[in-house]
Amino acid sequence: MELPSNLIADEASPEWMNKGDNAWQLTAATLVGLQSIPGLVILFGSVVKKRWAINSAFMSFYAFASVLVCWVLWGYRMSFGEKLFLFVGKPALALDEKFLLGRPFLGYFPTATMVFFQGVFACITVILLGGCLLGRMNFRAWVLFVPFWLTLSYTVGAFSIWCPDGWLAKLGIIDFSGGYVIHLSAGVAGFTAAFWVGPRSEKDRENFEPNKIILMLAGAGLLWMGWSGFNGGGPFVASVDSSLAVLNTHVCTATSILTWLLLDNLLSAKPSVVGAVQGMITGLVCITPAAGVVQGWAAMLMGIISGSIPRYTMMILHKKVKFLQQVDDPIAIFHTHAIAGSLGGILTGFFAVPKLCRLFYMVPDWKKYIGLAYGLQNGRTSAGLRQLGIQLVGISFVICLNIVSTSIICWFIRLIVPLRLSDDELQIGDDAIHGEKAFALWSDMRTISIIRFMMQKKSYPI
Repeated sequence: MELPSNLIADEASPEWMNKGDNAWQLTAATLVGLQSIPGLVILFGSVVKKRWAINSAFMSFYAFASVLVCWVLWGYRMSFGEKLFLFVGKPALALDEKFLLGRPFLGYFPTATMVFFQGVFACITVILLGGCLLGRMNFRAWVLFVPFWLTLSYTVGAFSIWCPDGWLAKLGIIDFSGGYVIHLSAGVAGFTAAFWVGPRSEKDRENFEPNKIILMLAGAGLLWMGWSGFNGGGPFVASVDSSLAVLNTHVCTATSILTWLLLDNLLSAKPSVVGAVQGMITGLVCITPAAGVVQGWAAMLMGIISGSIPRYTMMILHKKVKFLQQVDDPIAIFHTHAIAGSLGGILTGFFAVPKLCRLFYMVPDWKKYIGLAYGLQNGRTSAGLRQLGIQLVGISFVICLNIVSTSIICWFIRLIVPLRLSDDELQIGDDAIHGEKAFALWSDMRTISIIRFMMQKKSYPI
């Protein structure tokens, strides 16, 4: 017997679902996905030498596909499901119809929407981590590394900080949209993996200029605009808080870019396009843990800090610390994500507004979620210091987790396949690894043109 049309409509749009929230969350998830595919694919493929363009882009492309499959098979439930022990979630499938069409732990939309939204977050984390490994990691090792790291590192951080049963979540850590779970994790894990994989060839380390700066800006632009979904989707609702998060994100980023360019102009005499992109990334990363819980003026201050301190660590401190020089991080993911992410977490503990935190976390608890600045202002200094302390504990946990887990993963993988490409492959690049050239058509046409020109000069018939 067929069901009446009104009952079918009720099943398709149950009373508990908010269509506006669902539409916004799916849109935000798609924007985050576009940051990776094609955003970081374009950015990574254009920021390296042309002989590494395919390999660098393909690492991102593969990671996106691999993470999504692992995510629905076990990753999502490990991150947001039942506790297995301590800070580890229980692996389980996220493919069942009853599970996906029901309500998630937060929000008024189907669990399927939450699985996709959180899945693209996991994807971009692994891809950002891969930025530390461009130009020398064995692709077969990368194929193994991606699912191992997602399982043993990302899910642990996400469960601890974002899952309601996570120990840091219960303490009251503030990570609005991934400053800890995504950016600090990617920066520390990428730097650790780069240590184990080893450096690029000496020739590449001496000269590693971008092959397409304009294309690099296109990838950076997709990354920047996609952040509207990255931070705007953080509250899991189309609310005033999501609007504030989007505005704060872009204000902080613009301020960070201008700060970086000003320092470039004062200290280097020439404003750098690559520097502007780095300033953009540090601004985006720094505001992420605070986007919807700070005021606009605080977002601008965070932009000034994110455009100056990571620049100092990258351009000056990096050259003075021998250990930093020994670890080859070709596009400075450590500085733009680990340093900027840590700054964002600390500044969140200072600038977080109690009222905005209550809007985000939907709790009336005055013992949690108050920045030190407001604790000092309202006579709640101990609560503010406690919040700042929790933020620092979160940073320490993420750093230790990623150093240990990434080291174990790299040690295990190198028992199976080499982590680093052979010397011959390092010299040749894409053609040796994938049998393809990013600019083969242009190269072939240029060769043909030269041959034609030489033959015409010698009056040979073509």
